[in-house]
Amino acid sequence: MQDLLNELNRQRKTLDRAISALVTRGKEKAEAERNYRVALAKEILIQRDAGMPVTIISDVCRGKEEIADLKMKRDIAETMWETCLQKIYSCKINIGILEGLMEAERKGQ
Repeated sequence: MQDLLNELNRQRKTLDRAISALVTRGKEKAEAERNYRVALAKEILIQRDAGMPVTIISDVCRGKEEIADLKMKRDIAETMWETCLQKIYSCKINIGILEGLMEAERKGQ
């Protein structure tokens, strides 16, 4: 029973850390999205001013190395946020399993 309790406490601490990390990851995700969108909008305006045809501006701007790097950083930040969220779900499931095992042990099953 003590091993289950120790594991339950470990999972709860992991859950607390994951929730704290989710806040950080969320801010990083939002900042990366903002940086990407602002840079893309600026580049689109530059290309429109230069007379580039509207039909290809989007592809050309997204293909620019600086813009593509910002999009990659945005995608990485989103993946890190989602990974953290999945860790939270996993911890919750593990805590539920441990609580069930502890309850069964208390009942002598």
